[in-house]
Formats: sequence, C-alpha cells, structure tokens
Amino acid sequence: MSVRTVCFLLVYVLTLEGGGGVTADEKRCDFFKGRWVWDKSGSSPMYNGLECPFINPGLNCQKNGRPDNMYLNFRWQPHGCSLSRFNGEDFLRRNTGKKIMFVGDSLSYNQWQSLGCLLYSRGRLYSLRLTHQGSFSTIFFDEHEVSIMYLKNGFLVDLVTDEKGRVLRLDSISRGRLWEQADILIFNSYHWWIHGGPLKSWDYYQVGERLYQDMALMDAYRIAMTTWARWVDSNINPAKTRVFFQGISAVHYEGNDWGAPSLETCNGQIEPILGSNYPGKRYVAEQVVKDVISEMKNPAYLLDITLLTQLRKDGHPSKYVGGALDCSHWCLAGVPDTWNQILYTILLKD
Repeated sequence: MSVRTVCFLLVYVLTLEGGGGVTADEKRCDFFKGRWVWDKSGSSPMYNGLECPFINPGLNCQKNGRPDNMYLNFRWQPHGCSLSRFNGEDFLRRNTGKKIMFVGDSLSYNQWQSLGCLLYSRGRLYSLRLTHQGSFSTIFFDEHEVSIMYLKNGFLVDLVTDEKGRVLRLDSISRGRLWEQADILIFNSYHWWIHGGPLKSWDYYQVGERLYQDMALMDAYRIAMTTWARWVDSNINPAKTRVFFQGISAVHYEGNDWGAPSLETCNGQIEPILGSNYPGKRYVAEQVVKDVISEMKNPAYLLDITLLTQLRKDGHPSKYVGGALDCSHWCLAGVPDTWNQILYTILLKD
C-alpha cells in the first residue's frame, strides 16, 4: 500500500463519526450534505456483489476484475445526523403487500438493482421471483408480498416515432397508468437528455402541435419535468403513494472538475474526494429539478444525490465494465447502496 493511500486512510479514520440511527438534532440534519468516511466498523459493503443475482454484468466490478476494493469501504456521513443502518427484514416487514417502483433511465436501474441486492443479502431465506417483461422488471418477495419494480422510461414524457421521425413530446404523458399501481414511486430523468451523436434518441421536440428541431436543452428538460410534475399532482393520491425523485447523478469524465487536469476520465481512481465540497461545475439540471418540485401541489421528495456522487470519482466501473469506459454508472456493491440507505432512513422517519 502506498504512503499516499496510508495517509488517506488515516485521515478518514481520524474524521470518522459514529453510525446508527438518525440523531436527535433534526433541524441540523441534511442527508445530502456531508462527506465520505472510512467505515472501520466492517459493515461496508452491505452485501457481496459476487453473490447477488440482480446485478447487470457491466456493473459487477469485482467480478469483472477490478483489483482494488477500497471503494467498497466508505460510508456517507451527513452533517448533523447519521443514517440508519439498512435492515432488509425490517424494510420488507414495513412494506408488506406494497409495490415499490423505480421509473427512469439506467441510473434508476442502478438503484433498483442495489435495492434488490440489499434485500436479497438480508433475506435470502425467503423465496423470491425475478421476472422481465420487455422494459418492465420485478423482484417479488413471496412471504411479504413485496414487489420491487423497474420500468425503463428515460424521458418520462412520450417519445414516439411517426412520419416526421422520432418526436419527443414534451407536454405529453400517455403511458403513466402503470405508475398509478405503486405505493412508493422513485422517478428519475436526466441521463438520456445529455446523449448526443449516435446515442441521441430523438429528432424533434414537440409542444402542442408545434415541432422544434432546435431548442435549448435545459428549456426542453424544464418543460418535460413540469409535465411530469403536473401528471403526478393530477394522478397520484399522496395519501396512498409516496413520490420521490432521484436527483442528478454525477459523471467523472474530466479530471479538471476535481482538480486533476492531467486526467481525462475516472479510470484508475481508487479513493473519494476528501471533505464536503466538490471543486467542479454544478449541473444546470439540478436547479431545474428543484424549481419544478417546489411548484408542485404535493412536492415529490428530492433524493438530492448530486454532491455525494460528485465526491465519488472512484465509484464507477471505468474500464471494468466489459466494454467501453464507463464513468457515469456505478459499481455494485457501491454508491447506489447509500441512495437506498437514505431512502430507508426517510421512510423510517415517516
């Protein structure tokens, strides 16, 4: 182990704070502002990725030959409080008979797989069923009748193909009926919006009857997110269904963003950024999401994961993905487990 790595670990151990449940000082508690600390308790990672059957091959970094494992041994320490330890048995018991649905892009899929693994590792004595039907996947835990579902829908608004080409209808949601079945909804939309070149999946925007070939990306995103928010307010009963929105998950393709201008990607990164501040740029979409949610009649709970992911330049599959370099998704076990630990803590408070 290098001198630099040893010093890094000593800093983390010296700054370590205790884990456990939510502290009493709720006014100072912000789950999304904090720092990553070395977990000397031995409770990280929360499961063995090599044993979980739900992980996409490209996200199983240890199985794909990643030689380091430091990234598995950090936990998120919020300012003013601590997160509750994830308890799979308790989660299943509290959600008996419920349907929990993730709706979004591959980052939503990342979180869905993580939750499946967290529950599988704690409840492997329970019988379960995994089903895939097109873009819809379900893990069903029989004893508790709990469904953990993922529905692939990267834009949330309608994407159709007609004689004009591929049209992204920014003011239309016609396929939301399945969402209404859920007791807990976790939405996400951003990753597909920033795809360019051959990965771009639309030719035109449409608002009303008018087509736009060019529109500022964040203007289009704001219209679409406003359409989603209005759909939620009009169709989801807050007394029955809890709604969350997974915030913007950071990417690490430019080392200059974290003070390493000589680096072009996340490849070779084995440690988080120290402290609670990220030196790089903010995402414009962060404020768009916050603005839209603030205007909802029944605001969704924003899982504001941007900072905690910005600090984890070491958490991506990088070259251990079985294909192209990946500095946008997350290894499992890994960072998305913390998203679900925060979700669990919020639900416990409720």
